[in-house]
Amino acid sequence: MDDDTRTRAAIEEHWRASERGDVVAEHVLYADDAILDYPQSGERFRGRAAIAAQRGGHPADRHFSLERLTGSGDLWVSECVITYDGVPTRAVSVMEFSRGRLAHETQYSAGPFAAPARRAALAEPMPGRDIAVA
Repeated sequence: MDDDTRTRAAIEEHWRASERGDVVAEHVLYADDAILDYPQSGERFRGRAAIAAQRGGHPADRHFSLERLTGSGDLWVSECVITYDGVPTRAVSVMEFSRGRLAHETQYSAGPFAAPARRAALAEPMPGRDIAVA
């Protein structure tokens, strides 16, 4: 198994473990000194233990659905839907690896928004989706 295949499998397992609520398995791929950034809130978590602790015991009913995973070498991007208490949020996770371990993750998230009517003639729905028009 080559490095990219191994990394892809580890990331896919990360998201499956997130869905299961298995905090230990979810964080296996992180380096001990990994960094996790949430740009929307300005938070940075330093170290696998701090990253796992802030996710563990989350009060919301959470679900994770990996929609797309792309990357190679040390840079990978996951596109996901993360649902908190029934409300879906689209998320992009940029994962930077070093020596086979996740060293730096930046996770961006955004809720849905309605498309402006002025773009209707130019757009088509994404596969499996409807366009919400303002």
